[in-house]
Amino acid sequence: MPDITALLQKWSDGDQRSFEELIAAVYGELRLLARRHLSREPAALTLQPTALVHETFLRLVGLNRTQWAGRAHFFGAAARVMRRVLVDEARRRKSLKRGGGIEPDELEKALPFVVAANIDMLDLDRALQEFEAMDPERARLIELRFFAGLSIEETATVLGVSAATANRDWVLVRAWLHRRLCHSASST
Repeated sequence: MPDITALLQKWSDGDQRSFEELIAAVYGELRLLARRHLSREPAALTLQPTALVHETFLRLVGLNRTQWAGRAHFFGAAARVMRRVLVDEARRRKSLKRGGGIEPDELEKALPFVVAANIDMLDLDRALQEFEAMDPERARLIELRFFAGLSIEETATVLGVSAATANRDWVLVRAWLHRRLCHSASST
């Protein structure tokens, strides 16, 4: 298995060949992540896992001068980009037809308190933006755990905190989101 951290460093230094090797090294993992996120999408959705991964890579190309801290940092950035792609797609669908929300199957697994069927990707994005304005570091927890699928330990590494702190913050953020998303669902 290639050393992803070394490939990221070479890519940051401008080596285009290392980006191609990086794509080959992480493509399968990102495709599984994309498939997981898209499995909760409506059946009529035209965005496929391959297209989501390709769009994510296209947007990541602009980040080639980033100083990557390693695999977890890269997947954190990929999660943020994937979130943007999914939110952009949800907005596009909503602008085409009302009520084109995203089913929260995967969200329910990551955040088991969310059971309201009318919670969608746009509601989650608005809640994350609101929380991010108050506490950007803790807001990244949801992004890293839900969108990138990182473990508590990997999330702690990306955020530069202990696993105990990441776990404690995860509990706090989930409670805040529960309150915010349930309030949002009941007011619609």
